[in-house]
Amino acid sequence: MTVTLSVPSVGAEPALRLRPWEMDDLPALLSAHEDPALRRWLATSLTGPAQARQWLDAQAEGWATATRFSFAVTSSDLVLGHVVVKAAAAEVGYWTAAAARGRGVATRALEAVSHWAFQTLELPRLGLVHAAGNHASCRVAVKCGFALHEVLPAAPPAFPSEGHRHVRSR
Repeated sequence: MTVTLSVPSVGAEPALRLRPWEMDDLPALLSAHEDPALRRWLATSLTGPAQARQWLDAQAEGWATATRFSFAVTSSDLVLGHVVVKAAAAEVGYWTAAAARGRGVATRALEAVSHWAFQTLELPRLGLVHAAGNHASCRVAVKCGFALHEVLPAAPPAFPSEGHRHVRSR
């Protein structure tokens, strides 16, 4: 199963296209991961082409096994971010490239993929976890109807600080 989702433009913001990641996205993926602000919040940062290829292969494997539905968020063929549905955990995640932040990209992509997961995968609820200090992610979660469910304790080394678990029901 491969899916492409279209998100209409809003005001001055262009339409978005959510599609599976492709090997041709490797340069944009590496460029996004060079951003210190993005690396601060990710559990795993990609530091070179070999890691990026492995990550892209893992995303393709997720689609092939219907366990992880990972979308490149694009507009005019530019990669603006990433949004994912982890089917077994009924969890979503996302990040936005530095140049696309503050433009509603994460909110629009998360809303689209959440709707898709509820309708297509028939998940009754979705979870979303982010670092407690990532206030922008918290705002995106709340805007998309994910209520704060609990504060999670730090779990080093993968999660060195407290986290928030948000939940949204169908």
